[in-house]
Amino acid sequence: MPRPPLTAAGRALSAVAERPLAGAIRAKLDAALQPSHLQVLDESPRHGGPPGAETHFAVVVVSGRFAGLSPLQRHRLVHAALSAELAGPLHALAIVARTPEQWDADPRVPPRPPCLGGSKHERRGAAVDATASA
Repeated sequence: MPRPPLTAAGRALSAVAERPLAGAIRAKLDAALQPSHLQVLDESPRHGGPPGAETHFAVVVVSGRFAGLSPLQRHRLVHAALSAELAGPLHALAIVARTPEQWDADPRVPPRPPCLGGSKHERRGAAVDATASA
């Protein structure tokens, strides 16, 4: 799969105007991490929310700021940059955080598992209901 075209700063060009939350995520990650590559993907439609909801996102962040940091420390930097969004409208965030050297060696992004639908509470309740009626 070809990578999207990049600007001179290495950021992916978007063919579609970003929605408000996606734009805020992009701006905050740009400011906090100065990434050489950044993808912000709105995956909300895959998760059964109401039309137009911006609740589930995936980000691919390539930044020199990640050098020498563990994956957990990298994720904490992303979470810190998006703390207001994570406290409010952002329900789920998948993160790929790499150094420029890691990205140059392998620019593939692992596929995310499909959404199972519903919440863990609904699945647990269904399992309890099923055992109660057996």
